[in-house]
Amino acid sequence: MQIDAPITGILGASGSGKSTLLSIIAGLLKLEQGHVILDHLTLSDTQFNIWIPPHKRRIGLVFQEGQLLPHLSVRNNLLYGYRNILPDQRHFELDVVVDLLEIGHLLERHPNSLSGGERQRVALGRAVLYSPSLLLLDEPLSALDERLKNQILPFFARIQAEFNIPMIYVTHSPRELESLTDVQLIMSEGKLFPLLV
Repeated sequence: MQIDAPITGILGASGSGKSTLLSIIAGLLKLEQGHVILDHLTLSDTQFNIWIPPHKRRIGLVFQEGQLLPHLSVRNNLLYGYRNILPDQRHFELDVVVDLLEIGHLLERHPNSLSGGERQRVALGRAVLYSPSLLLLDEPLSALDERLKNQILPFFARIQAEFNIPMIYVTHSPRELESLTDVQLIMSEGKLFPLLV
């Protein structure tokens, strides 16, 4: 299946294969059969024995819990991927991303002192500063209450609008898809289908 919308939403029950799909795209899991192509670059192809490792795919991934490094400050969490790419590969600067996500007051704090919403904004900022060619969002708001979800959802749209990074957004929540995504798909038993509304 070809996906080419600015933000694609994937809805599905637990165990339907949503997270597995993102892990295959990111290179965290290997395909048993088939291929993954991103912007004309073959990331994996079982027929031709092609497999590009995750660190060379330049794909940002935001998980449910943010997965920040607890021993690093917010500033150093944000710069973790940024420092591991060459200067000419950096498309975004720290100050711009910090301002967009409204996290300037958090820079010297550590993850254990942040709220759930703050951690997710920092995780999103870290992924963006890696200058990815694709951003994968794996149920990034599922652990948050409705108030925090409503607070953070606009930031995903702002990131896409400001930086033009294509996104695949996986969730259990039809409401999140309706408010954020351009194309909506449903996953069932490892297969994707258009979501009929």
